Amino acid sequence: MRALDLIVKTRDRGILTAEEIRFLINGYLDGSIPEYQISAWLMSVFFVGMDAEQIGHLTREMIRSGDTLRLPRRDIPYVDKHSTGGVGDKVSLILAPAVAACGVPVPMMSGRALGHTGGTLDKLDTIPGYSTHLSPDEFVSVIEQCGFAMTGQSDRVVPADKRLYALRDVTGTVESVPLITASIVSKKAAEGAQALVFDVKCGKGAFMKTIEEARELAESLVSTCRALEIRAVAVITSMEAPLGYAVGNFLEVEESLAVLRSVDADPRSRDLVEVTVRLGSWMLVAAGVVPDVAAGEKMVRDALTSGAAADVFRKNVAAQGGDNSKLDAMLGTFRPKIEETVTSDADGVVVGIDAFRVGMAGVYLGVGRSVATDAVLPDVGVVLHVKPGDRVKPDDPICTVFAATRDAAARARQELDGAFDVASDREYEPKPIIREEITAL
Repeated sequence: MRALDLIVKTRDRGILTAEEIRFLINGYLDGSIPEYQISAWLMSVFFVGMDAEQIGHLTREMIRSGDTLRLPRRDIPYVDKHSTGGVGDKVSLILAPAVAACGVPVPMMSGRALGHTGGTLDKLDTIPGYSTHLSPDEFVSVIEQCGFAMTGQSDRVVPADKRLYALRDVTGTVESVPLITASIVSKKAAEGAQALVFDVKCGKGAFMKTIEEARELAESLVSTCRALEIRAVAVITSMEAPLGYAVGNFLEVEESLAVLRSVDADPRSRDLVEVTVRLGSWMLVAAGVVPDVAAGEKMVRDALTSGAAADVFRKNVAAQGGDNSKLDAMLGTFRPKIEETVTSDADGVVVGIDAFRVGMAGVYLGVGRSVATDAVLPDVGVVLHVKPGDRVKPDDPICTVFAATRDAAARARQELDGAFDVASDREYEPKPIIREEITAL
């Protein structure tokens, strides 16, 4: 068997067998197949795609490339959620404790910010003492203590994905649905999750800009999970505007805590709550705890309104080394030295807030990363004072910028100046934030 033959076979739309895909992955990892040949194969996949069977073979080989987490057997299956990334997406911080409070264990391996999209680990790192680097034994112990745990991916889990992603990143092959699918599902399967709920974002602030692109990825994720005998649901949600009102690492922790303490107190968080409750309900359905989504939504909302989810969150902070007292003291006070308010220059209705532009403003402030090695700042960001559908007059505050330097604030404000669409000649037409749902349960 030769790598060249498999490159040509893929290029010519041939179907690779499990053995052939294993040969490519193992050869890349052991050095017997050079990067230039794997790059050529990745580009072939990028242009011609893969069918569901090949994606399943690739995902299995990526899982086998490293360690898999052995979670203790339980009567209720372990369920995790994965988001394809968005702006203001702090769903995991509310969702994990809410679902855990309903009795479903949540093993969550999360990522960091890249580009205009935020990362859960960067948010958690702002909590004093909180450890996002748990050993497998610590990960299991935290789940046993409070029902969920959050950690970063170990280098020993799916090393093939790390190697392949680095190569895709420099060869123009990132935006490939088969390769994205194998990357996501392999990591989630290796962490021990028995059921998965995917939040596939679509819109200006998402990697998938159109509903058609999002649907293609959602269907691929669900079908691959089906091949691996993992129960799965993909929920396509809108990312035209930022989710909630906070964009920034600690700012998003603050908003999450506000929702956990009083779920309906701030109308600016209404979309965040809607997405969280819907995803949580599907996690409960996937775990077999409730018979349908309606029952799941009630159970998740009850966990939020009763304070049970907030209690689980605080238990998790303590279990992962965090200091709840210091966290409480930071609320409303942990801010950088520069604070600037952006005001409206128009009279009318906010008909849109461009999530991508708000996300890029965050990158300029230090919320996100342009490249994976960039550092992020914990206290900077943007707080929205209005959401789509709100009325504004000239000089009304529409958002506040929190910055470390005047230059960063100025760059962010330039981006934000074009982010708010205020119309005096048309009404706001709300669109559903939950767009479509695809299941394999």
